[in-house]
Amino acid sequence: LNGEEQMYPASLTKMMTAIVAIEELKDLDQEITLTQEMFAGLYEQDATQAGFQPGETVRAIDLLYGVMLPSGAECCIALSYAIAGSEQGFVDLMNKKAEKLGMDGTHFCDSTGLHNPDHYSTAKDMAVLLQYALKNDTFREIAESPWHSTPGTNVHPDGITYYSTMFKNMSDTSVTGGEILGGKTGYTSEAGHCLASFAQIYGREYILVTAGAAADATGVPHILDAKTIYNRLGEAVAQK
Repeated sequence: LNGEEQMYPASLTKMMTAIVAIEELKDLDQEITLTQEMFAGLYEQDATQAGFQPGETVRAIDLLYGVMLPSGAECCIALSYAIAGSEQGFVDLMNKKAEKLGMDGTHFCDSTGLHNPDHYSTAKDMAVLLQYALKNDTFREIAESPWHSTPGTNVHPDGITYYSTMFKNMSDTSVTGGEILGGKTGYTSEAGHCLASFAQIYGREYILVTAGAAADATGVPHILDAKTIYNRLGEAVAQK
């Protein structure tokens, strides 16, 4: 896929949701209560969820991990309401941020990446976004985490543990000359399988964004593609 070509970012959108939320929140331990209205439409649209329930009170940081690791739509909406009063208000912040970062090929309609013909980006813009977000220590720590356990809540006394959709499909993160450090997956039938990832190879950090991979027998073509490309990169660097 050409880096400038318009594509549907699916859940890669949640990288923007997470970095905007991190920058807007005054306190990452702030408690946020999920309401019934935040779940409206999520089941109907078959949105991925982290597992929180209406009426549950959780810390903002646990919602942030829920956005990035299991790709929880309810976490995106809860943060949107807490920060901007509505999802639309939050989407305005996302679009302003995209403009500020020079992501000219991007327009967001929601905080989750659920399909909308008017919600689009490019691989290059997603790479610009990830490069920017990784300068933030909180974002980087979340993106590099294979799993996260929340403390107990009023609904889940033992807390919830969830896993990164990327790491759980990548049993081995090593590539030629280094390793894949973290990333965010995305999938809708319109977008295909997408992956934004970053790796350390021979002491340098690289970012890779792939989109539009068709499902194959492995079920994880985007992850196999990333490993193939990073391996080739490592081999090329080694030969220099």
